[in-house]
Amino acid sequence: MNTRQLRHFLAVLDQGSLSAAARIVHLSLPALSRSLRSLEDELRVPLFDRQDRRLRPTPYALAYADRARRIVFDEREGARALALMRGGEQGSLSFGMGSSIARMLMAPMLRQLLSEAPRLQLSTIVQSTDALLAALRREELDFFIGDIRAVALDSQMRVEPVYRCSFGWFARRGHPLDGRAKVTIAALKSYPLIGAGYADEALFEQMAALYGLSLPLQDHFSVSTNDASTLLALLTSGDAIAPATDVTVVTDLRDGTLVRLDVDPPLNVQLTLGIVERAGRTRVPAAERAFELVRAHFASVEQAAGGGVSRSGGRRKGAANGRPNAKPRKKTAR
Repeated sequence: MNTRQLRHFLAVLDQGSLSAAARIVHLSLPALSRSLRSLEDELRVPLFDRQDRRLRPTPYALAYADRARRIVFDEREGARALALMRGGEQGSLSFGMGSSIARMLMAPMLRQLLSEAPRLQLSTIVQSTDALLAALRREELDFFIGDIRAVALDSQMRVEPVYRCSFGWFARRGHPLDGRAKVTIAALKSYPLIGAGYADEALFEQMAALYGLSLPLQDHFSVSTNDASTLLALLTSGDAIAPATDVTVVTDLRDGTLVRLDVDPPLNVQLTLGIVERAGRTRVPAAERAFELVRAHFASVEQAAGGGVSRSGGRRKGAANGRPNAKPRKKTAR
């Protein structure tokens, strides 16, 4: 048995047909069939049954699949680690992040990585956390930055928390509700509501319970988008209102383009962003530099916000009345 046979087995298992698997592993149908028969002979169990013109995995195949994936993964990692040792500053790095993060971080991060290692090959995707996690599982990414709740119980993932977001309701400066105290959900619903970014069902359920809204929560939004630029364009060009994380709007709050509305009750839900990678995977040198850039970026976001919730969960110094732009009062000399 060799890892080549295991890759053939996994391709058939994932695709459900010999022809589709043969295209992926670049083999003829007879050659792939021979490889599967050889593996079955060595394992001394049948791996597939043919039903309704499709190959159905036997209980033996399903029981063996996770171990086969681990063997293939470890073999690739061994070769990858040696290539990194030989390549030095060369190589590739693939990573992803959500739209609200990419808006501020992606381009500066790519520029910095290329300036330090011009021969590095970089690839990125901007997607929701669930899509990024699926890409990481398929080994299409080295890491991603997203909501760490998605991997809270996954032993195959390694997580480094980098920023604990707070949520709020945001609108353009000068909006009819700007400056009004204790705005109700009924008042919010008088204006177009924008559903923004990635949110799991648990977060939707918290928001629905907090404001007495029916599920699915998406039914209460006029527009749903995971693109931060679209969200901000809608907020600044009209009277739309959106619930969002502080990291999505921190520069717009600082510049005075957007304001946080005083909604009663406040949107007291939280989300922790982190760097997520495969546990046990060799970390490329470029990833180490990328992690340093991510940490520095979120440290600057925390400083720019000047309020809200820190990674430790406490109030940051300078917060006053929950407003991100509030400045601490100077002490009077005695």
